[in-house]
Amino acid sequence: MRPLLGLLLATLSMPALAALSPAETKIAKAVDADADTAITLLEQLVNVNSGSLNLKGVTQVGTMMRGQLEPLGFTVTWVPMAETGRAGHIVARHKGRGRKMLLIGHLDTVFEPDSAFQKFVRTGDIAVGPGVNDDKGGMVVMVTALKAMQAAGTLKGADITIVLTGDEERTGAPLDKARADLVAAGKWADVALDFEGLAREDGKDMGSIARRSSTSWVLTTTGRAAHSSGVGESAGYGANYELIRILDSFRRELPETDLTYNVGVMAGGSVQSHDAGGVALTASGKTNVIASAAEARGDLRAISVEQQARVKAKMEAIVAQHLKGTGAKLEFNPDGYPAMAPTDGNRALLAKLNGINADLGLPEMAPLAPVKRGAGDIGFVAEDTDGLVGLGTAGKGDHAEGESVDLKSLPVQAKRAAILMTRLSLEKGRK
Repeated sequence: MRPLLGLLLATLSMPALAALSPAETKIAKAVDADADTAITLLEQLVNVNSGSLNLKGVTQVGTMMRGQLEPLGFTVTWVPMAETGRAGHIVARHKGRGRKMLLIGHLDTVFEPDSAFQKFVRTGDIAVGPGVNDDKGGMVVMVTALKAMQAAGTLKGADITIVLTGDEERTGAPLDKARADLVAAGKWADVALDFEGLAREDGKDMGSIARRSSTSWVLTTTGRAAHSSGVGESAGYGANYELIRILDSFRRELPETDLTYNVGVMAGGSVQSHDAGGVALTASGKTNVIASAAEARGDLRAISVEQQARVKAKMEAIVAQHLKGTGAKLEFNPDGYPAMAPTDGNRALLAKLNGINADLGLPEMAPLAPVKRGAGDIGFVAEDTDGLVGLGTAGKGDHAEGESVDLKSLPVQAKRAAILMTRLSLEKGRK
Protein backbone atom coordinates (compact mmCIF):
# COMPACT_ATOMS: atom_id res chain seq x y z
CA MET A 1 0.00 0.00 0.00
CA ARG A 2 2.87 2.37 0.72
CA PRO A 3 4.07 2.44 -2.95
CA LEU A 4 0.50 3.10 -4.07
CA LEU A 5 0.11 5.87 -1.50
CA GLY A 6 3.37 7.45 -2.67
CA LEU A 7 2.20 7.28 -6.29
CA LEU A 8 -1.11 8.90 -5.36
CA LEU A 9 0.59 11.73 -3.48
CA ALA A 10 2.99 12.32 -6.36
CA THR A 11 0.10 12.42 -8.81
CA LEU A 12 -1.77 14.95 -6.69
CA SER A 13 1.30 17.20 -6.55
CA MET A 14 1.67 17.28 -10.36
CA PRO A 15 0.43 20.31 -12.34
CA ALA A 16 -3.01 20.06 -13.90
CA LEU A 17 -3.28 18.58 -17.39
CA ALA A 18 -3.90 20.88 -20.34
CA ALA A 19 -7.44 22.23 -20.39
CA LEU A 20 -8.01 22.44 -24.13
CA SER A 21 -11.58 21.96 -25.31
CA PRO A 22 -12.29 19.27 -27.91
CA ALA A 23 -12.43 21.95 -30.62
CA GLU A 24 -9.12 23.43 -29.46
CA THR A 25 -7.55 19.99 -29.52
CA LYS A 26 -8.70 19.71 -33.15
CA ILE A 27 -7.10 23.09 -33.83
CA ALA A 28 -3.73 21.92 -32.51
CA LYS A 29 -3.89 18.75 -34.60
CA ALA A 30 -4.94 20.67 -37.71
CA VAL A 31 -1.99 23.06 -37.36
CA ASP A 32 0.45 20.16 -37.09
CA ALA A 33 -1.12 18.45 -40.11
CA ASP A 34 -0.75 21.66 -42.14
CA ALA A 35 2.93 22.26 -41.28
CA ASP A 36 4.42 21.34 -44.67
CA THR A 37 1.75 23.28 -46.57
CA ALA A 38 2.45 26.35 -44.44
CA ILE A 39 6.17 26.25 -45.23
CA THR A 40 5.42 25.85 -48.94
CA LEU A 41 3.17 28.93 -48.80
CA LEU A 42 5.90 30.87 -47.01
CA GLU A 43 8.40 29.95 -49.72
CA GLN A 44 5.99 31.03 -52.46
CA LEU A 45 5.32 34.39 -50.79
CA VAL A 46 9.00 35.10 -50.15
CA ASN A 47 9.98 34.33 -53.73
CA VAL A 48 7.75 37.14 -55.00
CA ASN A 49 9.57 40.42 -54.49
CA SER A 50 7.24 42.85 -52.73
CA GLY A 51 9.44 45.78 -51.81
CA SER A 52 7.20 48.70 -50.85
CA LEU A 53 7.94 50.52 -54.11
CA ASN A 54 7.49 47.41 -56.27
CA LEU A 55 3.78 47.99 -56.90
CA LYS A 56 3.42 44.99 -59.19
CA GLY A 57 5.03 42.67 -56.65
CA VAL A 58 2.98 43.95 -53.72
CA THR A 59 -0.17 43.52 -55.80
CA GLN A 60 0.85 39.95 -56.67
CA VAL A 61 1.35 39.05 -53.01
CA GLY A 62 -2.05 40.59 -52.31
CA THR A 63 -3.55 38.32 -54.96
CA MET A 64 -1.86 35.32 -53.36
CA MET A 65 -3.31 36.22 -49.97
CA ARG A 66 -6.76 36.67 -51.50
CA GLY A 67 -6.43 33.10 -52.75
CA GLN A 68 -5.80 31.95 -49.19
CA LEU A 69 -8.57 33.93 -47.50
CA GLU A 70 -11.52 33.57 -49.86
CA PRO A 71 -11.76 29.76 -49.44
CA LEU A 72 -12.03 30.39 -45.69
CA GLY A 73 -15.20 32.42 -46.18
CA PHE A 74 -13.72 35.92 -46.17
CA THR A 75 -15.00 38.64 -48.46
CA VAL A 76 -11.74 40.10 -49.76
CA THR A 77 -11.33 43.64 -51.13
CA TRP A 78 -8.27 45.12 -52.78
CA VAL A 79 -8.00 48.81 -51.87
CA PRO A 80 -5.80 50.57 -54.48
CA MET A 81 -3.48 53.28 -53.19
CA ALA A 82 -2.27 54.95 -56.39
CA GLU A 83 -2.86 58.42 -54.92
CA THR A 84 -0.35 57.66 -52.14
CA GLY A 85 2.24 56.25 -54.53
CA ARG A 86 1.83 52.68 -53.27
CA ALA A 87 0.15 49.51 -54.53
CA GLY A 88 -2.71 49.03 -52.11
CA HIS A 89 -4.06 47.03 -49.18
CA ILE A 90 -6.04 43.87 -48.57
CA VAL A 91 -9.17 44.26 -46.42
CA ALA A 92 -10.93 40.97 -45.71
CA ARG A 93 -14.17 40.50 -43.77
CA HIS A 94 -15.63 37.43 -42.02
CA LYS A 95 -18.91 38.14 -40.21
CA GLY A 96 -19.64 36.38 -36.96
CA ARG A 97 -20.29 36.93 -33.28
CA GLY A 98 -18.35 37.59 -30.10
CA ARG A 99 -15.56 40.09 -29.79
CA LYS A 100 -14.74 41.91 -33.01
CA MET A 101 -11.20 40.99 -33.98
CA LEU A 102 -8.88 42.97 -36.23
CA LEU A 103 -5.91 41.02 -37.60
CA ILE A 104 -3.01 43.14 -38.86
CA GLY A 105 -0.12 42.24 -41.16
CA HIS A 106 1.67 43.66 -44.19
CA LEU A 107 2.34 42.55 -47.76
CA ASP A 108 5.50 44.56 -48.40
CA THR A 109 9.15 44.18 -47.40
CA VAL A 110 12.16 46.50 -47.25
CA PHE A 111 13.87 44.59 -50.07
CA GLU A 112 13.27 46.22 -53.47
CA PRO A 113 13.96 44.46 -56.82
CA ASP A 114 17.51 45.85 -56.95
CA SER A 115 18.45 44.04 -53.73
CA ALA A 116 20.75 41.02 -54.06
CA PHE A 117 18.62 39.25 -51.42
CA GLN A 118 15.70 37.71 -53.30
CA LYS A 119 15.14 33.99 -52.61
CA PHE A 120 13.84 31.62 -49.94
CA VAL A 121 16.51 29.15 -48.82
CA ARG A 122 15.85 26.51 -46.17
CA THR A 123 18.45 24.74 -44.06
CA GLY A 124 16.79 22.41 -41.59
CA ASP A 125 14.49 24.38 -39.29
CA ILE A 126 15.86 27.77 -40.39
CA ALA A 127 14.92 29.58 -43.58
CA VAL A 128 16.31 32.83 -44.94
CA GLY A 129 14.78 35.19 -47.48
CA PRO A 130 13.48 38.73 -47.97
CA GLY A 131 10.58 39.29 -45.60
CA VAL A 132 10.63 35.67 -44.47
CA ASN A 133 9.96 36.85 -40.92
CA ASP A 134 8.80 40.43 -41.47
CA ASP A 135 6.06 39.92 -42.37
CA LYS A 136 5.48 36.98 -44.68
CA GLY A 137 6.06 34.58 -41.81
CA GLY A 138 3.39 36.48 -39.88
CA MET A 139 0.89 36.24 -42.73
CA VAL A 140 1.47 32.48 -42.95
CA VAL A 141 0.86 32.13 -39.19
CA MET A 142 -2.39 34.06 -39.68
CA VAL A 143 -3.56 31.86 -42.57
CA THR A 144 -2.53 28.64 -40.79
CA ALA A 145 -4.44 29.67 -37.66
CA LEU A 146 -7.58 30.52 -39.63
CA LYS A 147 -7.41 27.23 -41.56
CA ALA A 148 -7.12 25.32 -38.29
CA MET A 149 -10.15 27.18 -36.92
CA GLN A 150 -12.10 26.23 -40.02
CA ALA A 151 -11.08 22.59 -39.64
CA ALA A 152 -12.23 22.62 -36.01
CA GLY A 153 -15.48 24.46 -36.76
CA THR A 154 -14.63 27.57 -34.71
CA LEU A 155 -14.05 30.00 -37.59
CA LYS A 156 -17.70 29.93 -38.59
CA GLY A 157 -18.78 32.02 -35.60
CA ALA A 158 -15.80 34.39 -35.48
CA ASP A 159 -16.19 38.11 -36.29
CA ILE A 160 -12.93 39.07 -38.02
CA THR A 161 -11.59 41.88 -40.19
CA ILE A 162 -8.12 41.51 -41.69
CA VAL A 163 -6.06 44.48 -42.90
CA LEU A 164 -2.82 43.68 -44.75
CA THR A 165 -1.16 46.97 -45.64
CA GLY A 166 1.02 47.25 -48.72
CA ASP A 167 3.30 49.98 -47.41
CA GLU A 168 4.16 49.28 -43.77
CA GLU A 169 7.88 49.45 -44.45
CA ARG A 170 7.70 52.69 -46.47
CA THR A 171 4.41 54.43 -45.90
CA GLY A 172 2.66 56.28 -48.69
CA ALA A 173 1.48 59.89 -48.39
CA PRO A 174 -0.75 61.48 -47.37
CA LEU A 175 -0.71 59.29 -44.30
CA ASP A 176 -4.36 59.87 -43.42
CA LYS A 177 -5.33 58.35 -46.78
CA ALA A 178 -2.75 55.56 -46.55
CA ARG A 179 -4.10 54.41 -43.17
CA ALA A 180 -7.79 55.31 -43.50
CA ASP A 181 -8.96 51.68 -43.86
CA LEU A 182 -6.85 50.50 -40.93
CA VAL A 183 -8.07 53.32 -38.69
CA ALA A 184 -11.70 52.57 -39.60
CA ALA A 185 -11.18 48.89 -38.78
CA GLY A 186 -9.67 49.86 -35.43
CA LYS A 187 -12.72 51.92 -34.51
CA TRP A 188 -14.88 48.88 -35.33
CA ALA A 189 -12.77 46.34 -33.42
CA ASP A 190 -12.77 45.19 -29.81
CA VAL A 191 -9.35 43.59 -30.16
CA ALA A 192 -6.40 44.08 -32.52
CA LEU A 193 -3.94 41.21 -33.08
CA ASP A 194 -0.73 42.16 -34.87
CA PHE A 195 1.01 39.34 -36.74
CA GLU A 196 4.48 40.86 -36.91
CA GLY A 197 7.38 38.86 -35.51
CA LEU A 198 7.51 37.13 -32.14
CA ALA A 199 10.10 38.67 -29.82
CA ARG A 200 12.50 36.45 -27.89
CA GLU A 201 14.92 37.14 -25.05
CA ASP A 202 17.44 34.56 -23.89
CA GLY A 203 15.57 31.96 -25.93
CA LYS A 204 12.23 32.73 -24.25
CA ASP A 205 9.12 33.84 -26.15
CA MET A 206 7.98 37.28 -25.02
CA GLY A 207 4.58 38.98 -25.07
CA SER A 208 4.34 42.43 -26.65
CA ILE A 209 1.70 44.79 -25.25
CA ALA A 210 3.25 48.08 -26.38
CA ARG A 211 5.02 49.75 -29.30
CA ARG A 212 6.53 53.20 -29.23
CA SER A 213 5.77 55.99 -31.65
CA SER A 214 8.18 57.12 -34.35
CA THR A 215 8.27 60.79 -35.29
CA SER A 216 11.04 62.59 -37.19
CA TRP A 217 12.00 66.20 -36.69
CA VAL A 218 14.09 68.91 -38.39
CA LEU A 219 15.91 71.64 -36.47
CA THR A 220 17.30 74.65 -38.35
CA THR A 221 19.29 77.48 -36.78
CA THR A 222 20.55 80.81 -38.07
CA GLY A 223 23.23 83.29 -37.10
CA ARG A 224 24.75 86.59 -38.31
CA ALA A 225 27.74 86.08 -40.58
CA ALA A 226 30.70 88.05 -39.21
CA HIS A 227 34.41 87.76 -38.50
CA SER A 228 35.15 85.15 -35.86
CA SER A 229 37.00 87.69 -33.72
CA GLY A 230 33.62 89.01 -32.62
CA VAL A 231 31.97 85.67 -31.83
CA GLY A 232 29.97 85.75 -28.60
CA GLU A 233 28.32 88.74 -27.01
CA SER A 234 29.77 91.12 -29.60
CA ALA A 235 28.70 89.63 -32.97
CA GLY A 236 26.51 86.80 -31.71
CA TYR A 237 27.17 83.11 -31.32
CA GLY A 238 26.22 81.90 -34.77
CA ALA A 239 24.12 79.03 -36.05
CA ASN A 240 26.45 76.25 -34.96
CA TYR A 241 26.59 77.23 -31.31
CA GLU A 242 22.81 77.62 -31.29
CA LEU A 243 22.40 74.17 -32.82
CA ILE A 244 24.78 72.64 -30.27
CA ARG A 245 23.06 74.43 -27.38
CA ILE A 246 19.69 73.04 -28.37
CA LEU A 247 20.86 69.50 -29.04
CA ASP A 248 22.83 69.28 -25.80
CA SER A 249 19.86 70.65 -23.87
CA PHE A 250 17.73 67.95 -25.44
CA ARG A 251 20.26 65.35 -24.29
CA ARG A 252 20.26 66.62 -20.72
CA GLU A 253 16.63 67.63 -20.22
CA LEU A 254 14.49 65.22 -22.25
CA PRO A 255 15.24 61.76 -20.79
CA GLU A 256 12.19 59.84 -19.51
CA THR A 257 11.36 56.17 -19.13
CA ASP A 258 10.60 54.50 -22.48
CA LEU A 259 11.58 57.64 -24.43
CA THR A 260 14.42 57.89 -26.92
CA TYR A 261 15.62 60.91 -28.85
CA ASN A 262 18.20 60.67 -31.61
CA VAL A 263 20.19 63.05 -33.80
CA GLY A 264 20.80 61.23 -37.06
CA VAL A 265 22.57 63.83 -39.22
CA MET A 266 23.70 67.45 -38.89
CA ALA A 267 25.67 70.15 -40.74
CA GLY A 268 26.40 73.87 -40.36
CA GLY A 269 28.50 76.68 -41.78
CA SER A 270 28.34 79.80 -43.91
CA VAL A 271 26.35 77.87 -46.50
CA GLN A 272 24.22 74.85 -45.62
CA SER A 273 21.79 72.70 -47.63
CA HIS A 274 20.10 69.27 -47.83
CA ASP A 275 19.02 66.92 -50.59
CA ALA A 276 15.41 66.29 -51.63
CA GLY A 277 15.06 63.31 -49.29
CA GLY A 278 16.61 65.07 -46.32
CA VAL A 279 19.18 62.32 -45.82
CA ALA A 280 22.29 64.14 -47.10
CA LEU A 281 23.21 67.44 -45.43
CA THR A 282 26.09 69.59 -46.69
CA ALA A 283 27.83 72.70 -45.39
CA SER A 284 30.80 74.89 -46.18
CA GLY A 285 32.48 77.78 -44.41
CA LYS A 286 35.72 79.22 -43.05
CA THR A 287 37.28 78.84 -39.65
CA ASN A 288 37.31 82.61 -39.21
CA VAL A 289 33.66 83.23 -40.18
CA ILE A 290 30.71 82.86 -37.79
CA ALA A 291 28.29 80.22 -39.12
CA SER A 292 25.06 81.60 -40.52
CA ALA A 293 23.06 78.37 -41.10
CA ALA A 294 22.90 74.91 -39.52
CA GLU A 295 20.54 71.95 -39.59
CA ALA A 296 20.01 68.70 -37.69
CA ARG A 297 17.55 65.84 -38.29
CA GLY A 298 16.54 63.04 -35.99
CA ASP A 299 13.68 61.10 -34.46
CA LEU A 300 11.63 60.88 -31.28
CA ARG A 301 10.07 57.66 -29.94
CA ALA A 302 7.52 57.79 -27.12
CA ILE A 303 5.38 55.24 -25.31
CA SER A 304 2.13 57.23 -25.39
CA VAL A 305 0.37 60.16 -26.99
CA GLU A 306 0.67 62.03 -23.69
CA GLN A 307 4.41 61.47 -23.41
CA GLN A 308 4.99 62.54 -27.00
CA ALA A 309 2.99 65.75 -26.56
CA ARG A 310 4.80 66.57 -23.31
CA VAL A 311 8.26 66.00 -24.79
CA LYS A 312 7.46 67.99 -27.92
CA ALA A 313 6.47 70.92 -25.70
CA LYS A 314 9.77 70.62 -23.80
CA MET A 315 11.72 70.60 -27.07
CA GLU A 316 9.93 73.70 -28.35
CA ALA A 317 10.58 75.54 -25.08
CA ILE A 318 14.30 74.73 -25.29
CA VAL A 319 14.48 75.91 -28.91
CA ALA A 320 12.91 79.26 -27.97
CA GLN A 321 15.77 80.21 -25.59
CA HIS A 322 18.05 81.65 -28.29
CA LEU A 323 21.65 82.61 -27.87
CA LYS A 324 22.48 86.21 -28.79
CA GLY A 325 22.31 86.88 -32.53
CA THR A 326 20.72 83.55 -33.40
CA GLY A 327 17.37 82.06 -34.37
CA ALA A 328 15.98 78.54 -34.51
CA LYS A 329 13.01 76.60 -35.84
CA LEU A 330 11.85 73.07 -34.94
CA GLU A 331 9.48 71.13 -37.21
CA PHE A 332 7.94 67.70 -36.63
CA ASN A 333 6.92 65.34 -39.43
CA PRO A 334 3.11 65.09 -39.20
CA ASP A 335 3.17 61.61 -40.79
CA GLY A 336 4.84 59.70 -37.96
CA TYR A 337 3.70 56.41 -36.44
CA PRO A 338 1.63 56.74 -33.26
CA ALA A 339 2.36 54.85 -30.05
CA MET A 340 0.65 51.78 -28.64
CA ALA A 341 0.66 52.32 -24.88
CA PRO A 342 0.81 49.34 -22.43
CA THR A 343 -2.81 49.54 -21.26
CA ASP A 344 -4.72 47.33 -18.82
CA GLY A 345 -6.70 45.99 -21.78
CA ASN A 346 -3.49 44.93 -23.51
CA ARG A 347 -2.25 43.28 -20.32
CA ALA A 348 -5.53 41.37 -20.07
CA LEU A 349 -5.03 40.05 -23.60
CA LEU A 350 -1.53 38.83 -22.72
CA ALA A 351 -3.02 37.14 -19.64
CA LYS A 352 -5.47 35.30 -21.92
CA LEU A 353 -2.60 34.26 -24.17
CA ASN A 354 -0.68 32.98 -21.16
CA GLY A 355 -3.73 30.95 -20.15
CA ILE A 356 -3.48 29.31 -23.57
CA ASN A 357 0.24 28.76 -23.07
CA ALA A 358 -0.53 26.92 -19.83
CA ASP A 359 -3.13 24.78 -21.59
CA LEU A 360 -0.65 23.94 -24.36
CA GLY A 361 2.08 23.13 -21.86
CA LEU A 362 4.15 26.14 -22.93
CA PRO A 363 6.04 28.59 -20.68
CA GLU A 364 4.44 31.88 -19.67
CA MET A 365 5.36 34.86 -21.86
CA ALA A 366 6.60 37.88 -19.91
CA PRO A 367 5.89 41.35 -21.33
CA LEU A 368 8.63 42.73 -23.57
CA ALA A 369 10.11 46.11 -22.68
CA PRO A 370 8.64 48.65 -25.16
CA VAL A 371 12.09 50.07 -26.01
CA LYS A 372 12.94 46.71 -27.60
CA ARG A 373 10.24 46.95 -30.26
CA GLY A 374 9.93 49.51 -33.05
CA ALA A 375 6.85 51.32 -34.28
CA GLY A 376 4.20 49.52 -36.32
CA ASP A 377 0.76 49.65 -37.89
CA ILE A 378 -1.06 48.68 -34.70
CA GLY A 379 -0.23 52.13 -33.37
CA PHE A 380 -2.89 53.60 -35.68
CA VAL A 381 -5.62 51.68 -33.85
CA ALA A 382 -4.19 51.60 -30.32
CA GLU A 383 -6.28 54.54 -29.10
CA ASP A 384 -9.48 52.75 -30.12
CA THR A 385 -9.01 49.10 -29.16
CA ASP A 386 -7.05 46.67 -27.00
CA GLY A 387 -4.13 45.03 -28.76
CA LEU A 388 -1.43 42.41 -28.75
CA VAL A 389 1.70 42.37 -30.92
CA GLY A 390 4.07 39.62 -32.00
CA LEU A 391 1.75 36.84 -33.14
CA GLY A 392 3.96 36.14 -36.16
CA THR A 393 7.02 33.92 -36.46
CA ALA A 394 10.28 34.21 -34.53
CA GLY A 395 13.30 35.21 -36.55
CA LYS A 396 16.48 37.24 -36.73
CA GLY A 397 17.99 40.00 -38.83
CA ASP A 398 14.83 41.73 -40.00
CA HIS A 399 15.46 44.43 -42.65
CA ALA A 400 18.91 43.08 -43.48
CA GLU A 401 20.26 40.57 -45.97
CA GLY A 402 20.22 37.20 -44.25
CA GLU A 403 16.86 37.81 -42.53
CA SER A 404 15.82 34.43 -41.13
CA VAL A 405 12.89 32.62 -39.54
CA ASP A 406 12.72 29.77 -37.06
CA LEU A 407 10.29 27.43 -38.81
CA LYS A 408 9.56 25.62 -35.53
CA SER A 409 7.90 28.80 -34.26
CA LEU A 410 5.29 28.79 -37.02
CA PRO A 411 3.04 25.96 -35.73
CA VAL A 412 3.41 27.12 -32.12
CA GLN A 413 2.33 30.64 -33.01
CA ALA A 414 -0.53 29.37 -35.18
CA LYS A 415 -1.89 27.31 -32.29
CA ARG A 416 -1.67 30.25 -29.91
CA ALA A 417 -3.41 32.58 -32.36
CA ALA A 418 -6.14 30.15 -33.39
CA ILE A 419 -7.07 29.23 -29.84
CA LEU A 420 -6.97 32.87 -28.74
CA MET A 421 -9.29 33.89 -31.59
CA THR A 422 -11.58 30.95 -30.83
CA ARG A 423 -11.90 31.97 -27.18
CA LEU A 424 -12.39 35.64 -28.04
CA SER A 425 -15.18 34.68 -30.44
CA LEU A 426 -17.05 33.20 -27.48
CA GLU A 427 -16.85 36.40 -25.44
CA LYS A 428 -19.36 39.21 -25.67
CA GLY A 429 -18.27 42.13 -27.84
CA ARG A 430 -17.90 45.57 -26.25
CA LYS A 431 -18.80 47.77 -29.21
